[in-house]
Amino acid sequence: AMQLLKALGQAREWHASLSVLRYLLQRNLEMSVLLASTSIVICRRASAWSQACHILREMGDSHVETNTITCSAALSACEKGGQWAHALQLFR
Repeated sequence: AMQLLKALGQAREWHASLSVLRYLLQRNLEMSVLLASTSIVICRRASAWSQACHILREMGDSHVETNTITCSAALSACEKGGQWAHALQLFR
């Protein structure tokens, strides 16, 4: 699953990578830091700030701890999208 997400990210197919993530979570695969980080980084590369923020929130809902990579990638996605207000709300 991780190799598929990475390949889709490298191909800039973030819609497909998020579909894969949703599929995995629907199949009761637990959200992990690695899975979420990879997905958020893909969103950052695509300037898909709202999706990056959504994944970060899902991490919290799933009781998965965020890390430097997930937080900075989500902030960077917001920056690329010009969404500073959303970036600030991520950490409230």
